[in-house]
Amino acid sequence: MDFQKKFLIVGTGKSGINAGKLLLQKGAEIVFYDDNVSLDVEKLLAQFDNGAEIKVVLGEINDKILRDIDLMVISPGVPIDSPVANVVRENNIPIWSEIELAYQAGAGHLAAITGTNGKTTTTSLVGEIFKRYTGNSFTVGNIGIPYTEVALQMDEESYTVAEVSSFQLETIDEFRPHVSAVLNVTPDHLNRHYTMENYASVKLDVCRNQTEEDFLILNYDDEITKAMAQDKRVQAKVVYFSRLHSLEEGVCLSNDAIVIRESGTETRVIDLADLILLGEHNVENYMAGIAVAYYMGIPMGDIVATLKEFKGVAHRIEYVAEIDGVTYYNDSKGTNPDAAIKGIQAMNRKTVLIGGGYDKGVSFDDWILAFEGKVKKLILIGQTAQMIADTAAKYGFTDVLFANDLKEAVDMASTEAEAGEAVLLSPACASWGMFDNYEQRGDMFKEFVNQLGA
Repeated sequence: MDFQKKFLIVGTGKSGINAGKLLLQKGAEIVFYDDNVSLDVEKLLAQFDNGAEIKVVLGEINDKILRDIDLMVISPGVPIDSPVANVVRENNIPIWSEIELAYQAGAGHLAAITGTNGKTTTTSLVGEIFKRYTGNSFTVGNIGIPYTEVALQMDEESYTVAEVSSFQLETIDEFRPHVSAVLNVTPDHLNRHYTMENYASVKLDVCRNQTEEDFLILNYDDEITKAMAQDKRVQAKVVYFSRLHSLEEGVCLSNDAIVIRESGTETRVIDLADLILLGEHNVENYMAGIAVAYYMGIPMGDIVATLKEFKGVAHRIEYVAEIDGVTYYNDSKGTNPDAAIKGIQAMNRKTVLIGGGYDKGVSFDDWILAFEGKVKKLILIGQTAQMIADTAAKYGFTDVLFANDLKEAVDMASTEAEAGEAVLLSPACASWGMFDNYEQRGDMFKEFVNQLGA
């Protein structure tokens, strides 16, 4: 692609800054836009090389500013129905997500993983498999390293796995992974997508540009993803994985092992006893990761060796410490009720649960119903605290405390939990409003827990 164009970058966070750096390296002109008139422009510009020609527009945007803009790159946190996006669209200017920009600039073999839950664990697993296979590999996306940050380091022999969100998929154009995966679809981000139908449809856009030469990995046990195979957008070969069903074709369980079945043959990949991560949800993550790596052409030896060593990711049911006989777990990545249910299910003892946060417009009923026999006390923080407490009361769960912040919640939990029990941070909500992201929330939780031990 010819990058000798003028790009409007909407959003001045990590995603926008890395998009700007990539575009400058490709010789493009860039204009940053932010509706925050109090934005520290000097701080923004200080993140670029001296001499870089960058224009910054704050506040309202108008047709005059857009007159010579060729393309807009939108950060994931900016809704596609925001005022600036609407004005840009009215001016017939194409809108790209960060992953579209990176795809246009990058090269090599690409896998893309999306879904409501399990994306980070599955992407990390595939990334470790790629790394074992070749040093020329990249693990990018919501997992922490922006795709745009490393796209120019890629060549035709590179192997890249990208964790992609629904926000990023809303504005793709030619983005085409060789293997894509939709792990599951449960209620999340409905404040942004409005309906489950819209949310699921955006997830499936990960395969929109794939052809019959490519592969789409789908969860057979999730009714929404199972049905995606019938969508007219699906041109790729569909490969299912299933923890609950014995499949004639696909990845499933057989005699306490994960197997791949294709064309009448069965390949035994690994015994469940040889896997480190516990929990039924992690069996599904392993299956999806195996499918992605296998259909990307990675040798089975590299896949199996990595599976035996893989220890998961930070902030997902992560062991923190044992203090006075109480075990503390960080599940800050449980940013929606379905993910947080899996955190509760993984507990094998009475648990003091810390939850609450930003309101994404989802229901907490199923999360509360998962408490039975597991959750001893619920400590709530954030915007959704009262809403969750009301839902809990509806089902007769009244062992609820309120904390002003995470530090107070940890202190309260340490008082409520007894030896032999657990304290679990699994908020069922996004971190926004109180924290920059779920990573910061999890890191702060670990810090506060370790202070207890000190």
